[in-house]
Amino acid sequence: MSYQTRIFGIVGLGYVGLPLAIEFCRRGFEVYGIDRSEERVKLLQHGKSYIGDVSDADVEACLTSGRFHVSTDYALLRKAYAISICVPTPLRKTKDPDMSYVVNAAENLAKVLRPGQLIILESTVYPGATEELIAPILEKSGLKAGKDFYLAFSPERVDPGNRKYKLTDIPKVIGGINRESTEKALEVYSQVFKQVIPLNSAREAEMAKLLENTFRAVNIGLINELALVARKMGINIWNVIEAAKTKPFGFMAFYPGPGLGGHCIPIDPFYLSWKAKAYRADTSFIELADKINSQMPAYVVERVADLLNQQGKALKGSKILLLGVAYKRDVNDIRESPALDIIGLLLQKGAEVSYNDPYVPHLECLNRKWQSQKLNEELLAAQDCVLIVTDHSVYDWEFIARHAKLIFDTRNATKGVRNKYNHIHLL
Repeated sequence: MSYQTRIFGIVGLGYVGLPLAIEFCRRGFEVYGIDRSEERVKLLQHGKSYIGDVSDADVEACLTSGRFHVSTDYALLRKAYAISICVPTPLRKTKDPDMSYVVNAAENLAKVLRPGQLIILESTVYPGATEELIAPILEKSGLKAGKDFYLAFSPERVDPGNRKYKLTDIPKVIGGINRESTEKALEVYSQVFKQVIPLNSAREAEMAKLLENTFRAVNIGLINELALVARKMGINIWNVIEAAKTKPFGFMAFYPGPGLGGHCIPIDPFYLSWKAKAYRADTSFIELADKINSQMPAYVVERVADLLNQQGKALKGSKILLLGVAYKRDVNDIRESPALDIIGLLLQKGAEVSYNDPYVPHLECLNRKWQSQKLNEELLAAQDCVLIVTDHSVYDWEFIARHAKLIFDTRNATKGVRNKYNHIHLL
């Protein structure tokens, strides 16, 4: 590739865009990162990261190389050969896709787009969005998609906190709006990723991303439902899962929990079901899984109330300590975390709520500012119930079990110490 084709632009420097920027910079690309947040830009310009999977040293090394440039100014992207859009695609309160961030990014790109550039959408969207929504916006530049500039979709597959699979280890799926667009995207991403998988169209790539996370959402919904059934039958669902997964074929282990979290699994299936309505297609599995998964925070609070009641205590006025508010183990990401719903429900019932999370020192939710409490013997002993929501690996479960009066474990985190104590209860 020529020098001109080794200039890469990224719109959105969040959990997807920033790690991508760092990897392209490491491979010798000139990288121009654009973010609407002036605070983020200033932090990066001073060598500071706000993403758990990217260290300050990573940012500083890229800055020192002279190849990493961050700004809020889209005009810098005129220099880039390829530009990746990595902005959020959340849901509205009605659970319809909120495409406003993607639309805004595309509108800004249309103002600076030049002939020969390659635009790659990484934000999760519904099937057809790249062609039906993004292409027409970019064509307001006067350039024709697939002819004057190239357009492809390549779904992000970031797994925050995953130490086994680094970003470049995860195969990159690519689908362009035409053959030339696919080939251009393949050429660029092959410089960074170990394996790049071209598909026949952008729609196939869009659907592949939704399949991945819908598969997880539906199976988590299934195991959550079975967890509720198993408890009524007096069966330990965690032991059942461990037994089932000894089968070397035909079974994949999923685990129950307090609810779905993160930016992908709770959201992506609705992009598919929303689009399916336009084709009068039924998505009953998706809707049923959401119903089950969405009720888990309420179920957790109900179980806490029952456990307290067995001790002659009401939930109202009881002190409840949440261990972990991040949506998954060993990350600082609270997006869609079930802990937020659980806190809200506990407050509605009149409980006195506090939390500890070594990855989330401060939290703003429910119009309140919270601070992680120091986890010590006195804090644990003062609680009427310790509620394990996120099983961070730094927690000393023996210490916690020894000093807490009552523990409700939604993650099977205490499996190594539970047999020694009779005040620990599982989901």
